Amino acid sequence: MIKTLTKHGNSLALILDKPILELLNIDADTPISISTDGRALTLSPVKDEIKAQREMNFDDALEWVNENYKESLSRLAK
Repeated sequence: MIKTLTKHGNSLALILDKPILELLNIDADTPISISTDGRALTLSPVKDEIKAQREMNFDDALEWVNENYKESLSRLAK
């Protein structure tokens, strides 16, 4: 299948046809991972375990940073 990009504001968008979305079981709320090797794009729906990791809440992330960088943060605060 060959697709063209569509103008969307100041950006370009790729429109995915409904049969492709249904085949991959994705919708407008599904996070999509975009990667490149410098020559091609790869689009993949984010799996549940990866999605769960990305949804680590702010308090957990802050606690982790404070535990692992306490000394550096103290020096920066001085």
